[in-house]
Amino acid sequence: MKHIHIIGIGTGNPEHVTIQAINAMNSAEVIFLPVKGTGKEELAEIRREICERYVTRPGIRISEFAVPQRRTADRSYTQSVDAWHGEIALIYKELIDGLADDGRGAFLVWGDPSLYDSTIRIIERVRQDGGVDFDYSVVPGITSIQALAASHKIPVNLVGKPIEITTGRRLARDGLQAPTTVVMLDGEQAFAKIDDPDAEIFWGAYLGTEDEIVRSGRLGDIAADILTLRSEARQRHGWIMDIYLLRKGRDFEE
Repeated sequence: MKHIHIIGIGTGNPEHVTIQAINAMNSAEVIFLPVKGTGKEELAEIRREICERYVTRPGIRISEFAVPQRRTADRSYTQSVDAWHGEIALIYKELIDGLADDGRGAFLVWGDPSLYDSTIRIIERVRQDGGVDFDYSVVPGITSIQALAASHKIPVNLVGKPIEITTGRRLARDGLQAPTTVVMLDGEQAFAKIDDPDAEIFWGAYLGTEDEIVRSGRLGDIAADILTLRSEARQRHGWIMDIYLLRKGRDFEE
């Protein structure tokens, strides 16, 4: 039976790649490498560098494929994501169908496949839709949350207290709900709209890469500086991938 490895590769530092991930890459006949178009060539280049560094078994082929753009006009967020996943699933089906009957393929996933990434659900969609028989396995990777905490030298949680992992869209709608809130996919910079200036923010962009930028402090003091820094970085690179942690309270406070 065909087999697919879904491999977490960390947040941009080739040294994030685990031994388990390297072994999975080298057990594949084909490594499928997504290309996201103009302005995001650097993301594909990092994946290429990882392959060049760690793929050592002769004969492994790198197959690049274009990722379609998500269409949002006249659709809700969930409708646009569902349709987008459907388009990607058709591409994945074709890629997997091209493997030999007992062939092995691998998809390299930024960060970890379980955290705000849809490769697992799209692969499962292909498998359930039928038409191609295969199974798959998942190799975990270093998440952007881990990379952010390491760069700031902080624990993620306060002692004995919960954390929330959410999106910028949800933060803007619901506000801070937990002592520690990790915010991902924030295209609207929701942190600048939070009415809790005494909260602390730990922000990072391009984590794990040579272009990494991190800032931390009282939200009311540095939110504007982060907005400026983020805008300048996005203009310079043509893209930005950032994450932040908001914290209110202290360890051992009831």
